[in-house]
Amino acid sequence: MAIIGDPVAACLVGNLARPAGNLTGFSIVAPELGGKRLEMLQEIVPGVSSVAVLLNNRNPQSQIELKEMWSAARAMGLQLYPTEISTEVGLEDAFAAMKKAAVQALVVLTDPILFSQRKRTVDLANKNRLPAMYFFQGFAEDGGLMSYGPSDADLFRRTAGYVDRILKGAKAGDLPIEQPTKFELFINLKAARMLGVIIPESFLIRADKVIE
Repeated sequence: MAIIGDPVAACLVGNLARPAGNLTGFSIVAPELGGKRLEMLQEIVPGVSSVAVLLNNRNPQSQIELKEMWSAARAMGLQLYPTEISTEVGLEDAFAAMKKAAVQALVVLTDPILFSQRKRTVDLANKNRLPAMYFFQGFAEDGGLMSYGPSDADLFRRTAGYVDRILKGAKAGDLPIEQPTKFELFINLKAARMLGVIIPESFLIRADKVIE
């Protein structure tokens, strides 16, 4: 596994340290991510107090991230507005609910369905003038304001090392499932101008990539 969510929550393994069986690899889960994303959003949207959180209610990974974000939001004085998509509630309905709630910004939580619908998600966020933080660089590359998350290139490189060890005789179940250690910040300046968001120079120099 190279970029899986929480394999314990997904009932694939019993624990990360000793996965047993034939599964091991690298998770994209990192406990501090939710708070860090909120901090960055608060930094570039001064005065923000209400943040929508878009998630797939069937994804255990999203539920874990949301729980972590509640604690961070309380410490930062932010009100979260969880907005779920499901088979019954589509993206358009979710954004209509955000508009009705008059939220000021958006965080999109980790989910493969939302990633597959990233262009529609980005377009709806921009249309509703919601400064948004996304979980993967593909959103920023498709016109989203910014993304902060694990480096997929780093995870694939580290996964190759596990493959090498297994081919040399190591048992997959004896290798701990590791969490990400390298994270990347992508910023889309075109989206910032469209949304009327001024990105401080001190914030820009921290970015791994700035999309003009």
